[in-house]
Amino acid sequence: MLFILKKTVGGLLLPLPFILLIMAFALVLLWMTRWQKTGKVCFSLSWLLLLLLSLQPVADSLLRPIESEYPTYQPQAHPPVKYVVVLGGGYTFNPDWAPSSNLISNSLPRVAEGIRIYRANPGAKLIFTGGAAMTNPVSSAAVAGKVAESLGVPESDILLLDKPKDTHEESQQVKMLIGQQPFVLVTSANHLPRAMIFFHQQGLSPIPAPANQLAIDSPLNPWERTLPQALYFSHSERAWYETLGRAWQWLSRDKAAAD
Repeated sequence: MLFILKKTVGGLLLPLPFILLIMAFALVLLWMTRWQKTGKVCFSLSWLLLLLLSLQPVADSLLRPIESEYPTYQPQAHPPVKYVVVLGGGYTFNPDWAPSSNLISNSLPRVAEGIRIYRANPGAKLIFTGGAAMTNPVSSAAVAGKVAESLGVPESDILLLDKPKDTHEESQQVKMLIGQQPFVLVTSANHLPRAMIFFHQQGLSPIPAPANQLAIDSPLNPWERTLPQALYFSHSERAWYETLGRAWQWLSRDKAAAD
């Protein structure tokens, strides 16, 4: 119940639902009350927020500090490891699709980076985490494992942790499976700082490996920087989501300490 409540409230606080709620409130004021000026101000501010969060310079400036905390994993800079842990993300499952098409958004880059690191560490095992969605009988970990197999990873080198519902539970399950053995932790660059905290709280010391970097540093065409786009709004959403996640993580830690 707490998990569902957390996801529901967190979802409503994401940029698009939050902005739409402000707009709806503004329309109620404009159409059903005498608070015309307040309604106009709320609607104008929500429109401006939607515009700004859809612009590349704004969106990527919000996301870049989160993504740049850890550098890309370089095999020569670290001792060999026996385990590469790839955290679960968005997915679906349609057996008629190409295997990789079942990994949505952030998940496919995570798996691809995990396979790169696995191949740089001969003899290592790939661990995929992530439970099944409420309406899906196949887990996130299982789908990622199928994709890895389709890309040439032997089934014997794949381990699945298909029960965890969130990053906190993933860190607990990884500790139960491999204990204190060194491992590489692969997840999206914007998610990695929060994930590392969960794993450190378990007394583990993973080697960070960011994947799926989104904030653009390379040159862009002028119109890509000045026209609002849904792509860049999604970058703002990731920054917003991870900021909310860190706030919840901090509150949960304080509550656990108090208990």
